[in-house]
Amino acid sequence: MISTLANFARLARAAWTLARHDAIFPVEYQQAFPAPARFMGRFARLIAIRDRADNPGERLARALEHLGPSYVKFGQVLATRADVIGPRFARGLARLQDKMEPFGSDKARATVETELGKPIDALFSEFGEPVAAASIAQVHKAVTVDGRTVAVKVLRPDVERRIKRDIAVLRLGAGLAEGLFPQSKRMEPRAFVETVARSLTLELDLRLEAASASELAEAAVVAQNFHIPEIDWSRSAKRVLTTEWIDAIPMTQMEAVKASGADPVQLAADLTDAFLTTALERGVFHADLHAGNLFVGEDGRLWAVDFGIMGRLGRAERRYLAEILHGFLTRDYDGAAEAHFAAGYVPGRHSHADFASALRAVAEPIFGKTASETPMSRVLLQLFEITDLFDMHLQPQLVLLQKTMVQAEGVCRLLTDDHNMWEASAPSVERFMRRELGAEARLRDALEELDRLKDAVIALPGVVEKMAEMADAVAQAGEGKPQSSTLPGVLLRIAAGIGLIAVGALGAKALMGTL
Repeated sequence: MISTLANFARLARAAWTLARHDAIFPVEYQQAFPAPARFMGRFARLIAIRDRADNPGERLARALEHLGPSYVKFGQVLATRADVIGPRFARGLARLQDKMEPFGSDKARATVETELGKPIDALFSEFGEPVAAASIAQVHKAVTVDGRTVAVKVLRPDVERRIKRDIAVLRLGAGLAEGLFPQSKRMEPRAFVETVARSLTLELDLRLEAASASELAEAAVVAQNFHIPEIDWSRSAKRVLTTEWIDAIPMTQMEAVKASGADPVQLAADLTDAFLTTALERGVFHADLHAGNLFVGEDGRLWAVDFGIMGRLGRAERRYLAEILHGFLTRDYDGAAEAHFAAGYVPGRHSHADFASALRAVAEPIFGKTASETPMSRVLLQLFEITDLFDMHLQPQLVLLQKTMVQAEGVCRLLTDDHNMWEASAPSVERFMRRELGAEARLRDALEELDRLKDAVIALPGVVEKMAEMADAVAQAGEGKPQSSTLPGVLLRIAAGIGLIAVGALGAKALMGTL
């Protein structure tokens, strides 16, 4: 009871903080709001801070910084979508990506020594001031005692408690949303919050981040230009992560990236390829691709950092995703619709033909268009209307994928107005489709079927023995003597025949394995 009241108080505090910064219903957007929202906005501005920032995005950013790391994550996603919220608003939010207030270097050094169990001088010959600070951790440039330049990431003090508190408030908010607005259940707010909560909790253990970085580095070899810093495992622990230092330009400095001579159109294509290729080919992807986590080297290499949030897809999910994307790329809307129904994303009571027509209505106006020609805010609105029309529920297992697609596409738009998402997506999707639906896929499916047959056959003698025992028991109960020469004998002969089939299947598998 007390904890619930405390969470209600935190929700009220969040509303108060947003109102104080004129970030709930900003004055700049009054004419776009319905009458009740305009009235609430005028009321909220009675308590707003005087001399507040002129940029509504910066006001929201400052409010989110006050509220905590979980809220900052939400602002980081918005910051990549200048096409949806407007360039000025996005510029104001950009401070959330890597320009938050750092905590003291003395605290960072103390954390490093406690976590690694050694004096800092025994680990690093130099340990500089923070070079970047975000909502959960900050980064220091350092030099190891053996002369290597590294980046040392250190968690903020007490961040675990703050995130635990934020998650409790988000859970309460999700429950209130479902109770007060029943139509919101289609968006699965509770499941969404649990997905976010899980990813935030994992982000608090930098050993898991190190493992994710190592995993993504292995997956990145299949991408055309995607690079991951090497982990220094000996200088990493739960609250400290050390990686090689990357001399590169952060994508938050977009003008510097463009002035460096790097081809922004190619970088946008590389980023799209990196996201889709690692997700489809290896089932793993960087799930926090905002501009603050992306860097461009002088040689044009694309680097990613911060692996606290990692997305993973099972084989079935990857296949459905590829079929949907391939349907859009080839304008096969019937195929894309079938993939939605097969995956269970659209309830079976709806018409496949009607849904295919709805997908056509979304895709045709933007097919082959560049970023400058595609008003993404209108596309997202139309997609939302379609999900409502066809009773599509939010898929919790795809939350990180959808969020990252929005982020990555937003960064591509910041790089260039000439980005063509269709051309950039096609190579990775087509590679995956050839592998999943071609001869190699059919052979792999056949081998998997033989594996299942082998397991069934191996288990069969035990099943037959149990059936024989049951038949004997029935016979003894009915006639006072066993009947193992009748039904059990027949079953055993059947088992022997199936055993021969198993031998043949295993031989076929061995033969196919050599092809």
